[in-house]
Amino acid sequence: MRPATLKVQTSSGGVIFRRNGDLIEVVMVTVKEGRVWCLPKGVIDKGELPEETAIREVREEAGVRGNILEKLGEITYWYYIREEHAKCKKTVHFFLMEYAEGDIKDHDQEVNGAFWIPLDEAIGKAQYKGEREMLEKARTLFRSGHVA
Repeated sequence: MRPATLKVQTSSGGVIFRRNGDLIEVVMVTVKEGRVWCLPKGVIDKGELPEETAIREVREEAGVRGNILEKLGEITYWYYIREEHAKCKKTVHFFLMEYAEGDIKDHDQEVNGAFWIPLDEAIGKAQYKGEREMLEKARTLFRSGHVA
């Protein structure tokens, strides 16, 4: 058996929010036949800045456009690409984005669905630990009054 090759990927995504009265809602997408809830994100294209990728990927995967308020942070993890027999180290930059326009029904085919969900509920639904941490950081910013 040949040893696995190593790859590096860099992606970017967003925690896009809107206010519905006193409630803060964020967009989550589902993948893997709706079994996995996650944040919209994708690979940074050559020549693209992480901020540009976050805006593009949220628009593509969630059907909505937002304005970046600030960087929430980044997460790094490893996964295995079976078809390529490769281990991949992936870093994802996440940005807090305020909803500007669009409709979640206009998501692309990479995801099964896009949904507006109350922030506290989204934290509980997020499949991946790093994405839960980004949602928790966003909640902290709202609770502290840092984001009006």
